[in-house]
Amino acid sequence: MAFHVEGLIAIIIFYLAILFVGIWAAWRTKNSRGDGDPREGIIVGGRDIGLLVGAFTMTATWVGGGYINGTAEAVFVSDYGLAWAQAPIGYAISLVVGGLFFAKPMRSKGYVTMLDPFQQVYGKRMGGLLFIPALMGEMFWAGAILSALGATISVIVDININISVIVSALIATFYTLVGGLYSVAYTDVVQLFCIFLGLWISVPFAITHPAVTDITVTAVTKVYKEPWLGSIQSADIWSWLDSFLLLILGGIPWQAYFQRVLSASSATYAQVLSILAAFGCLVMAVPSILIGAIGASTDWNQTDYGLPDPQSRNETDMILPIVLQYLCPAYISFFGLGAVSAAVMSSADSSILSASSMFARNIYQLSFRQNASEREIVWVMRITIFIFGASATAMALLAQSVYGLWYLSSDLVYIIIFPQLLCVLFIKGTNTYGSIVGYVFGLFLRISGGEPYLYLQALICYPGCYADPRNGIYLQRFPFKTVSMLASFLANVCVSYLVKYLFEKGTISPKLDFLNAVIAKHSEEIMDKTTLVKNDNINLSELAPVKPRHSVTLPTTFTNKEAISDLDSSPESPELEDKDM
Repeated sequence: MAFHVEGLIAIIIFYLAILFVGIWAAWRTKNSRGDGDPREGIIVGGRDIGLLVGAFTMTATWVGGGYINGTAEAVFVSDYGLAWAQAPIGYAISLVVGGLFFAKPMRSKGYVTMLDPFQQVYGKRMGGLLFIPALMGEMFWAGAILSALGATISVIVDININISVIVSALIATFYTLVGGLYSVAYTDVVQLFCIFLGLWISVPFAITHPAVTDITVTAVTKVYKEPWLGSIQSADIWSWLDSFLLLILGGIPWQAYFQRVLSASSATYAQVLSILAAFGCLVMAVPSILIGAIGASTDWNQTDYGLPDPQSRNETDMILPIVLQYLCPAYISFFGLGAVSAAVMSSADSSILSASSMFARNIYQLSFRQNASEREIVWVMRITIFIFGASATAMALLAQSVYGLWYLSSDLVYIIIFPQLLCVLFIKGTNTYGSIVGYVFGLFLRISGGEPYLYLQALICYPGCYADPRNGIYLQRFPFKTVSMLASFLANVCVSYLVKYLFEKGTISPKLDFLNAVIAKHSEEIMDKTTLVKNDNINLSELAPVKPRHSVTLPTTFTNKEAISDLDSSPESPELEDKDM
């Protein structure tokens, strides 16, 4: 394939435009923030992200390179088809569920990151443990989509993959570093527009190519491949449901999502922007579905691509750029390439910012340096943005199984973090002991189920499992991921109540409460609400209380009850204000 100067020029113009918008947003933030806290300006945009921009940036976070490429691939692949393209409807429902049930309690309590409620209820150490799967998910996701971007650009422009990945990562990291959430949000608006325009411009040219059969015919009739509508075999129903629930429920406990929720100007706005983003995800999936259907309806022997087809060459993950390259005119394929680049950058910058926000606030500040100055935290955040951006880039360039690592880490987010989030927000009485047991139990069940992408053999063969004839790795049909999530949730609740009962009855000596999670003695391990939230962020009536624990025998000593009752009984004091500084 020849080197395409026009394509390179188009990419350079697009990247410069994105960089300009990111720098402009950073400049606008600096001039409009005034005396506000720069930490919150970077992490949650000063909590004044409007409804329209918030909906755009949340949609762009989900509609990434994996979303548009993966949807097209699922529709294209034989024996899968549209029936297995779960991401569009799965993420849309996830956003609706998150908006209805999770956005309001998180935003109304004034948290700054997703890990704040965990550290408030379970303590600093447990917050650090929960940071691990959250960080893995963000980093491996960023690495996976940067890797996909490099391969996509190489298909259409034929430039070195490493150069394209490094340049893309540098641009996304730079404007995220200088502008924080403001830069990410405003560039997301531009990127989402590019995705929508670039893909929709490509569809009419691709669908009218002489080598493409009417997609309404190939939807139900086998022509070149199995019908692209696809089907779900009876043996795969449970596996399909397992993956679908993972997308719906596992799509909620991500810092990238809650960063948008917590940046909304009110709890109601946080709910509304989630609903709008759900609609946006569905709309943005339509061109990807059509491109996958077009690929499945193409006689590739009539194109310059030739035979064998992309599935026979194991290039199904590249079906979207392949359709753009071989079924569209050159100038149209470059528009589509800009769309793919936009999708990747809109997700990569969000993941990098999310990881650095959690580290700077929940690990560095709340766990080690509670008295750190605003300037110090801002610089820690900037340094970690650079480090995490470099790490994601290195994984994209070096790791051969980055997608497998991301699949596993996203499972851990679903199995470990989601049940813990349920407990801290909605279940009264869970404590650090139950949290630890639920964490370990869920982790064991997931790892023991195996991971074929990493060639990790299963230790537990659930009902319906079978060995892959190619490598002997056990494949699970049983919904073991959802079962593992439920087991982690029940372990947390049951152990928490059991430990509380044993301590209060005197069966276990109070001296053995080494985590200070049940006994009344005040613990620096458990985060006070005033340490987590500044009073000027939200109405005081919306804050959870900060009540001192007085007795080793009273039920009111139970930690989680302090996180749920009313703030009216908690007077303000200069001492508490000092903690906020």
